[in-house]
Amino acid sequence: MLIFPLVNDTSRKIIHIDMDAFFAAVEERDNPSLKGKPVVIGQDPRQSGGRGVVSTCNYEARKYGIHSAMSSKEALDLCPQAIFISGNYEKYREVGEQVREIFKRYTDLIEPMSIDEAYLDVTENKIQSKSAVKIARLIQHAIWEELHLTASAGVSYNKFLAKMASDYQKPRGLTVVLPEDAEDFLSQMDIAKFHGVGKKTVERLHEMGVYTGADLLAIPEMTLIDRFGRFGYDLFRKARGIHNSPVKSHRIRKSIGKERTYRKLLYAEDDILEEIANLSSKVAQSLEKHGKQG
Repeated sequence: MLIFPLVNDTSRKIIHIDMDAFFAAVEERDNPSLKGKPVVIGQDPRQSGGRGVVSTCNYEARKYGIHSAMSSKEALDLCPQAIFISGNYEKYREVGEQVREIFKRYTDLIEPMSIDEAYLDVTENKIQSKSAVKIARLIQHAIWEELHLTASAGVSYNKFLAKMASDYQKPRGLTVVLPEDAEDFLSQMDIAKFHGVGKKTVERLHEMGVYTGADLLAIPEMTLIDRFGRFGYDLFRKARGIHNSPVKSHRIRKSIGKERTYRKLLYAEDDILEEIANLSSKVAQSLEKHGKQG
């Protein structure tokens, strides 16, 4: 028995574009000598007293098990020949804007999720094309020809499936999930790869014997709601490829923050208070720039 009716809007055409190893790819593009070498965006632990966190890395570095949010020291232990680059985030933002300008040739319904990924609703589009796949290919081609970077694309009838599709064949991939194929596509997926399902939820699902999309599909709605509350309702629908959230071209920014990784640990109260004051000042400047108060 369903607690809530299943309403599945399959009429939309949604594209998810995800740049491939974006920060590292920009560095490789601007310095061709880096190509084919493991590149890590983050502080070099040999120069920072072992401090620092990996922001991202290229696919060569990922072969060694390096990933985002890992400590730079651990990354160096996994791959002693890794090349560490502290990163030029202003440059990455500029390139991200160039990518968005390419998106705008096809639609104004663009929902950026970060500097290197976005959803596009091309149900109605500026080139009057009925094919979302054609538009995705045009975008990938333009990004390569104009910016010399690669992107992966997912095409489907909602954001959840488009995101799952763009992750499916990276890098340079283009995956299409049609309404009639959605359940089969999701059924063979590891539950840990379901977008929006966090580590703790995955652990609890494993306790229930749920390891794949097919396992999740077999769980009654009420069981999921009893175990996960409101999120159980979402899980039940995710397993069936149902996700009717619209592409929002004007997402509300909920927070503004500043951070810094220090070469040496701060112990003295005066030093800590001074750095808090510096970071607070930068946050205040950002708030003023965006016309906000906090």
